[in-house]
Amino acid sequence: MIEEALPAVLLRIVSELHDVAYLIERIEPQLLELGGTSVLDHPDSLKVMQGIDLAVQKTRGIAEFIDTITGSIPAGWMVDVATALSLVKLTEMQKALGGGALHGHSQPLAKAAGDFDFF
Repeated sequence: MIEEALPAVLLRIVSELHDVAYLIERIEPQLLELGGTSVLDHPDSLKVMQGIDLAVQKTRGIAEFIDTITGSIPAGWMVDVATALSLVKLTEMQKALGGGALHGHSQPLAKAAGDFDFF
């Protein structure tokens, strides 16, 4: 059993959600670079671009919601995170959510172009 203060766990989730939003947001300019502005002439492509924007807005919205309600949770509320952490398959995310990452993020946001991870 790994018990931690619920507000601390929720703030780590907020951090991860902001990382997800950032990663999704980076897709749109890459699609435009690869396909050029003519991509926007196709209705299906435009729907994909709008979907990317919506995914970013929803992810940030969930993060802000959790961040806001976390402020009203008593610091003494403890939760067992062991089972939940065992279900997270990405090792770096598991460390970040479990409090094991020093910087609080599972995704290195400044990787050089061409860097990739094998999984």
